[in-house]
Amino acid sequence: MPFAGGVRVATVIFYEKPGCAGNARQKDLLRRAGHELDTRDLLTWPWTVSELRAFFTDLPVAEWFNRTAPRVKSGEVVPEALPPEEALSALLADPILIRRPLMQVGERREAGFLAAVVDEWIGLAPAEPVVPRDAPLTQLGRGSRGR
Repeated sequence: MPFAGGVRVATVIFYEKPGCAGNARQKDLLRRAGHELDTRDLLTWPWTVSELRAFFTDLPVAEWFNRTAPRVKSGEVVPEALPPEEALSALLADPILIRRPLMQVGERREAGFLAAVVDEWIGLAPAEPVVPRDAPLTQLGRGSRGR
């Protein structure tokens, strides 16, 4: 992974639900950390069983699912009761059930956005220092009052 100004920079393939406020915040964190995003629509992506399964390698089946999906919340789909093959079939048939975001950098894939995991993996520290709007000019590196 290249470094820019001492910060790791990654190109993240980011599968999202368009319009999702949570995904928007996650993308903002990644961009502020200097990462480039290749954003894709999780709901319309032409998933294959093996491609989707690769995001869930070490996770229990119940963690493959979006807990806020209407069919999960209503109890129609009970992730804990599904064997892996049935779970994958359900996710492929109704992608809103997929836990999001799905992210890939190189060969590594992750499901969901756990900040500590993402930070250890590719880094989440802002690439540029965050300076409050009302900070004195000396904090902006311009000296006192532009002198």
